[in-house]
Amino acid sequence: MLCRRRAILRSLTQVIRRSTLRTFSARMSSLPHDVRMFLHGYPDLDDDPRQNKNLQFYSNKRRCQPDNVLISEIHEGWQGDYMTLEYNHGFIQWLFPIQEYGVNYQAQPLQRHEIEAMVADPETMGRVIKSYRLMLDFYGMGLSSIETGLLSRSKPAEKCYERYNNLLRAPHNNLRISRILKSLSELGLERLNAGFVLHVLNEQSERNKLNEPTLTRSMDQWWANCIRNDEERRWIRELINRVRTDEDFVFTRQLYERALERRKETGKLDLD
Repeated sequence: MLCRRRAILRSLTQVIRRSTLRTFSARMSSLPHDVRMFLHGYPDLDDDPRQNKNLQFYSNKRRCQPDNVLISEIHEGWQGDYMTLEYNHGFIQWLFPIQEYGVNYQAQPLQRHEIEAMVADPETMGRVIKSYRLMLDFYGMGLSSIETGLLSRSKPAEKCYERYNNLLRAPHNNLRISRILKSLSELGLERLNAGFVLHVLNEQSERNKLNEPTLTRSMDQWWANCIRNDEERRWIRELINRVRTDEDFVFTRQLYERALERRKETGKLDLD
């Protein structure tokens, strides 16, 4: 009887594993339209030199709408103001502009000439990093290394858990994160994206945190694919597949740190 139960358990485990693999494969093989356009660099969009709202906002010369605040005022006044960050929806398109239209009609899609000007200005890029830190704190995380993109949990632990729970309760933030990752890529900071995705994967694998199905789906279909470096994107997708399908493999914090450190040393993500 005991042997039969074990055989049934092994069979069920195999069925679950195959089902998980099929689900993951389906997610990865059918990329959303917006991700495909992002990966191809929006070939059908033309630059409009008359549009400069994003550049002016990040130069601290234009107030974002509808909130009517400068970027310096957001950085100074909204840090830790989680109610404002949660329930105001217009600011995210100004903080993290991309070449797509969003729901805020008062914001403007990012133009190619704006990208060139923003990336060339160190002060502007410093403001982009501040925007990223602001939202990471909102999500219960902190940027430990600008160079590698390594993240850590917010402290104290109670704050981290509360922010993680809010992320699970408010799935509109999944869309925000997709925008954040695309924007970082557009503005020459794509190295930070792997740090974010792999941090979440470590939390899921080692600590069983941030494992809610809606978030996992967003991660597998959107976040893991918001990386234009083909080799890096494939590596991350393969790692996610391993975590999702191999119950004996745990993507530990040590492996997370090693992967980013290896990229710093060799230019490629690696666990060896």
